[in-house]
Amino acid sequence: MRRRPVWILHVFVVGLAVHNFAMAELYAAGVRGAALDVVSAWKEALLALGLLLVWRGRGWSLRFRPEPVDWLALAFGATVVLYGLIPQHVLGGGATHRGVVLGVRHDGLPVAAYFFGRGLDFGVRDLRRLGATIVVSAAAVAAFGLVDIYTIPLSWWRSSGAPGWFTHSLGFAYTGLSGLPENFIYNTGDEHPLRRLVSVFLSPLASSYMFVTALLLVAPWRLRMHARLVAWLPVTALLFAGLLWTHSRSSIIALALGLVVFAILRPQWRLALLGAAAAAVVVGFAFVKAYPHIAPVTSFTAKELAIQRREAHRPGAGPAVSAGGLEDASTTEHLRNLRDGIRAVLHHLQGYGPGNAGSTAARTDVQIRAGESTYTELGVDEGIVGGILFAAWSLAVLVRLFRCRAAWLAAAMTAMLALALQTDIIGVPWVVYVLWPLAGWQISHPEPEP
Repeated sequence: MRRRPVWILHVFVVGLAVHNFAMAELYAAGVRGAALDVVSAWKEALLALGLLLVWRGRGWSLRFRPEPVDWLALAFGATVVLYGLIPQHVLGGGATHRGVVLGVRHDGLPVAAYFFGRGLDFGVRDLRRLGATIVVSAAAVAAFGLVDIYTIPLSWWRSSGAPGWFTHSLGFAYTGLSGLPENFIYNTGDEHPLRRLVSVFLSPLASSYMFVTALLLVAPWRLRMHARLVAWLPVTALLFAGLLWTHSRSSIIALALGLVVFAILRPQWRLALLGAAAAAVVVGFAFVKAYPHIAPVTSFTAKELAIQRREAHRPGAGPAVSAGGLEDASTTEHLRNLRDGIRAVLHHLQGYGPGNAGSTAARTDVQIRAGESTYTELGVDEGIVGGILFAAWSLAVLVRLFRCRAAWLAAAMTAMLALALQTDIIGVPWVVYVLWPLAGWQISHPEPEP
C-alpha cells in the first residue's frame, strides 16, 4: 500500500468536496487563525506525502522515460519557482510576501499533482474503484445541494461559519451577501434573487465541475453495461439535476464538449454520445430559460439591498440579467475579464510575478492584474513565457491522452481546460488534485482505459 498510494486519490475525491464546508464548521466551532490554517493545509501535506511515497518507493529513480510532456511540465514549474524568487519591484508587481507564497503554490500545484500521478502504479481494478468513488461522491454532493437550496434558508448560511471562513481565514472581501460569495445566488436585479446549488463545496462552479467530471464518467457505463447497471438512470439524473441547479451555462457547454471528445475516441458509441451532447445543450439552456420560474427564491437583507443598489448605479455596471440566455452580466463580465487579461499580458510581457492575479491578489488586497481566466492569470504571474508553457504543456497532456485513447480522462481534461478560458480552473482544488494526477498516471500507463 505504501508503494501504491492510490488511497490518497480517494481521500482527495471525498475530502476536497467537503473541504470548504468542514473548514466553515471548524471556524464556527472556534478553530481560528494559525490552527485553522494548519488544518486546511491537509491537502498539500497529503500531496507531499504522496510524492514522497511514490518516489522513495522507487529509490528516487524514475519508472518512466521522460517525454516532451514531462519536460514542458518541468519547464513551467521551474518558471513558477524562478518568478517567485525575483523581487516584486523588479517586475513591477505589488504582491506581498504571503501573496508570492500563495501564488507559487497556486500556479505550481498542477505540476506537483501531475508528477504524483506519473509515479503512481495501480491497475484497472483500482481505477474502477476510484471511478466509483467519484460517482458516488458527486451524487452525494448533488443530493445535499438540492436538499439545501429548497430546505435550508440563506439566513442559516449567513450565520454559519462560512462568512468567517471566507473573510477572515481566506481573506476574501465579500460584501454583497453578508460575507458569503456573491455566486451563492443568481441576482435577478430585484429584491428577490434565486438560490443556486452550492452544496458542500460552498460554490456552484466547483460543484458543477465535479458533476461534469462524474457525468462524463457515467456516460459510457450505460453503453458498456447495458441493462445490468440498474442504478445508471437515477444516478445520472441526480448528477445532471445537480449540474442544472448550479446554473452554470459554461459547465453545460463543457459537458457537451467532453461528450464530443468521448465520441471521437469511442466511435462505436458515436451516435449515442453525440446525441447525449446535443440533449445536454438543449435541456441545459431550456432549463436556464425556465430557471426564474422554478428556482427557490430568497431575499436580500436591508444592508445587502443597499449594497446591491449602490453597485447597480456604479459607473460601468451593466444589467443584472436578461431573459436567461447568453447575454447577461455574468457572460459580459467573463468576456470583459478575458479581454482585459489578454491586454494586461500583452502590455507587460515579462509578467508581474506570482500573487498579482486572480484570487491570490484578491486575498492579499493588491491590484488584480488579471482575473478568472487561468491562461491570462498565469501570463500575468509568470509572463508570456509562463503562460505559453502552461498552454503548451496542457496541449501536450491532451495529445498524449488522445494517443492513449483514454476517452473519459481526455474528455474531462478537455472540458476543464476549455473552462479555464473563463475561470481559474487550477484554483479549484478538487479538479487539480484529482484530474492532474490521473492524467499523469494515464500517460505512464498508455493502455486504453477499461
